[in-house]
Amino acid sequence: MKPALIVHGGAWDIPDDAVDACKSGCQRALAASWSILSRGGSALDAIEAAIIVLEDDPVFDAGYGSHLNLDGHVECDAIVMNGATLRAGAAATLQRVKNPIHLARKILENCPHMMLVADGAERFAVEHGIKLCKREEMVSEAEHEAWMKCKADKHAAEHHRGHEQGTVGAVALDANGNLFAATSTGGTCCKLPGRVGDSPLIGCGCYADSEAGGVSCTGYGEAIMKIVMAKTAVPIWPLAKPSISSPNAPVLPAASSSSTATAIPASPSTLHAWPTASSPPTGHSLPASRPTSSACLPRRFGRDTSLAPCCPI
Repeated sequence: MKPALIVHGGAWDIPDDAVDACKSGCQRALAASWSILSRGGSALDAIEAAIIVLEDDPVFDAGYGSHLNLDGHVECDAIVMNGATLRAGAAATLQRVKNPIHLARKILENCPHMMLVADGAERFAVEHGIKLCKREEMVSEAEHEAWMKCKADKHAAEHHRGHEQGTVGAVALDANGNLFAATSTGGTCCKLPGRVGDSPLIGCGCYADSEAGGVSCTGYGEAIMKIVMAKTAVPIWPLAKPSISSPNAPVLPAASSSSTATAIPASPSTLHAWPTASSPPTGHSLPASRPTSSACLPRRFGRDTSLAPCCPI
């Protein structure tokens, strides 16, 4: 099977002085990930490599570039999902994990649960070989400056370099047909401590199903959660099965005008990256209404029996 890969840098109105940095970051993430896939490596390794590049780049709202919460701290969320088993590993409200996607993978591979948060998640990280950093090491200069302006005055978009700067994500299909999707975010700026958005939630900020496709979403979490955007988007792809670059790609349901879903259908042939939802290669639009119909996916009794009793269609 021909590998496929999509990397995104979030849904936001990129300032002119940040366009080159965003493009460069996405291209570096794409290169790191594709170097693995093109040599026959796994989709899981590939998406982790892509997300780590984006988390380490302060221009993106993930990892080191994360927005600060109301108390001036970073709280990161991340998820990775396996399309073959429908199992995921997710972590939320992390303050001392440099690369949240790395912990999400550890949870996927080594934890009986699918999501851990806060202190419990960080304790699990230490137990599985992930070194914690100091909280202040996660705070970028630009985000600290923005937070100080909000604190001195009031929370306002103009204080932030890319106030609506979004989540990062990747979806990959490897030569063996393994499909994985991942999403990582620092959340919204000046959010209440403990706030968790769509990103680490299965079916909201991320979804992967080997029989249908993989999705990584970006945008305003509270709106995305209302329509379970990632899961809603996946059944659309088998109905139309367009080329990923087709101008007639299926319309995706929208949570808001600043939200979008990055998707790979189950049998794609693509390699692409883009830094913003304003110009995705699929050319899809984002209507205000939900779709009138959608396809139901088959039950997974033959794949993972532990999921069967709680996997209603």
